[in-house]
Amino acid sequence: MRLCRLALAALLVLAPALVAPARAEGAKDFGTELAVKVVNKSTPELCAERDNVELDFISPQVRHMTVQAVHPAYIGMIKTDRWAPDFSACNMPHGEGALPRKTFYESPTLWLTGLIDPNFWRPTNIPIRVGDHVESGFAYIQLWMLYRERAEEVLVLYPADGNWRIRPLPFGDMRWTAYGSSFQIGPLEVQDSPAGPRPIVAIKDIAFNPATKAFTLDFVRGGSATVTLKLVDQDHIALDVSYSGAMPGDLPFAALRSMYTTETNSDVARVAWREKDGKGWKESPIMSFPGASVTELWAGRHAPSRHNLSAPDMVFSHFAP
Repeated sequence: MRLCRLALAALLVLAPALVAPARAEGAKDFGTELAVKVVNKSTPELCAERDNVELDFISPQVRHMTVQAVHPAYIGMIKTDRWAPDFSACNMPHGEGALPRKTFYESPTLWLTGLIDPNFWRPTNIPIRVGDHVESGFAYIQLWMLYRERAEEVLVLYPADGNWRIRPLPFGDMRWTAYGSSFQIGPLEVQDSPAGPRPIVAIKDIAFNPATKAFTLDFVRGGSATVTLKLVDQDHIALDVSYSGAMPGDLPFAALRSMYTTETNSDVARVAWREKDGKGWKESPIMSFPGASVTELWAGRHAPSRHNLSAPDMVFSHFAP
């Protein structure tokens, strides 16, 4: 126990940015913000375990953005959480057992682990480098940090199709909160999958720098992006994303993916956005969102849902050339 407390103290001293209590600041000069195009490709769906929500972000000028996951407004009212999957209206296989896990980076305050799934729908042989050490064969990798004397998982990356999930540290006295929406970073394209056409980002290789908590992604289509964990606390988690250049073929540079069946069975039910020089926020139900030119976009829920009740809202902002 004493060793865990000493390690936690080291985290607080050596990595203060990871436990900053305040939310990341918004842009101070709205006039310098870059507006990007958001296209809503969401489709109706009965299955609560299929991602039918898709928002594509498009701009040839973007070289930087911030992605945040923020606890929902009702998080303090949750007494009993819900996170069990709902396959009641799904015609998809499910019920697979636990997957083998391997730890391939470990420090007193940070861990990187990978899960092996030989049945994943795309090849999982993407190299993942930490210093001189290289691993491959993971369906997804998990980033853990020491918090309240235990390892807390805050980030998941699927190397084979470029999906990410992030979540803040547990709110208040909660011991756990759910993942919800996912997102993709890099040149977004569509490939056939066993479940039909599916958006992916094809990653050539990944490097992780523990000192800066940054993932560098090289893309099959060319170019790269660096995704840095800047802040994480009991309110939100913030990633700083930088791109080496424009996306090839005017492809989207990012996408939000989520699920919606009804207002009370969803991971995302509504969106709100700011337009450049706009006088206020605009809001819409996710399925009727017409798309927009935005300088900031929030996607989440106003009402509690039966699906992933504690899952965070998502915020995309700070677009810059």
